[in-house]
Amino acid sequence: MEFPNKLHTKLENRKSSNSFRSLYSQHDLIDFSSNDYIGFAINDNISNKTKARLDSVKYLNGSTGSRLLSGNLKIHEEVEDYLSGFFNCSSSLLFNSGYVANIGLLSSVPERGDIILFDELCHASIRDGIRLSNAKSYSFEHNNVEDLEKRYKNTVPKDSTVYIVVESIYSMDGDMAPLIDISGFCDKLNCFLIVDEAHATGLFGKNGSGLIDELGIQDKVFARIVTFGKALGCHGAVILGSKELINYLINFARSFIYTTSMPVHNALTILYAFQELEITDEISKLKSNIDKFKKEIEENNLKNKFIDSNSSIQGCIIGDPSKVKVIAANFKANNFDVKAILSPTVPKGTERLRFCIHSYNSFSQIEAVLKLICKFV
Repeated sequence: MEFPNKLHTKLENRKSSNSFRSLYSQHDLIDFSSNDYIGFAINDNISNKTKARLDSVKYLNGSTGSRLLSGNLKIHEEVEDYLSGFFNCSSSLLFNSGYVANIGLLSSVPERGDIILFDELCHASIRDGIRLSNAKSYSFEHNNVEDLEKRYKNTVPKDSTVYIVVESIYSMDGDMAPLIDISGFCDKLNCFLIVDEAHATGLFGKNGSGLIDELGIQDKVFARIVTFGKALGCHGAVILGSKELINYLINFARSFIYTTSMPVHNALTILYAFQELEITDEISKLKSNIDKFKKEIEENNLKNKFIDSNSSIQGCIIGDPSKVKVIAANFKANNFDVKAILSPTVPKGTERLRFCIHSYNSFSQIEAVLKLICKFV
């Protein structure tokens, strides 16, 4: 069977613009690429506790159905109760991934006649959820509260329900949203604030509970999305909010209603990952490594190349897709895993090397990788 011409053309356009993507499976390099910020994906304490508990459960391989049918298991409710306590919120609901959580929340909560204002650098899962909503949506300039206010004045009809959507730490730039100012804006104008904490969990807040917790603005946030595929080293996500919000999602979030619930093994891994988060010293190691990386940026006169960030994500702007791919290949040849990030993941002209800092990176590795940047760039 022939491949459709329009699809073939799109693939060829990607190749001609040096933005064609392919899968990559080598994992024996020095890791400056993965989202496993504090090493939980390879943490023996978590896996051993999960294996021990599996001996006492019935459904080892699958959950047998959606949670509204046969798939609501005791472990799901146990994990949700634990997470509600950990994040100091009223209620919580598990989803199978951060993408699925954002799709479910944003496609079901904002309704026809509502307005969504979202940061222009929000993740694709947020944009896709917004696209599935019946609400009107408008982006505002990245981390620009003045532009948010301008968008509000120019687009929001009187008495509209308004949702403001941001990330606390942005996945490509690694910078921090001005959550105090944004939450104050929402409080003043009765907007509903939705914050994705995917890249803040495990680094900020008490025991890695996130930037919202660190800033003490839990009561000003309508919904929080926390994903487990980054610092928690496992898979899935949770939406945190009021009991009424969770009841609404159970009834109207299609990505929750019409999918098989997560298997027991996955839910147990989440539980023990969060318990490990309460006792680990990996967070302090990670913060020390971030400080070291930023110091080396300065000492190697690279500040003009890097986006300012205090998170695990450090972006070095190259601005040319061909050049950034060559540099990434040179890193690989020197035993370092550093990824090239291309358009359309980031805007054209901002193609970059994305460094992810981990608690298990050594100071000597950090020094070496930045010396290589000086050589390659």
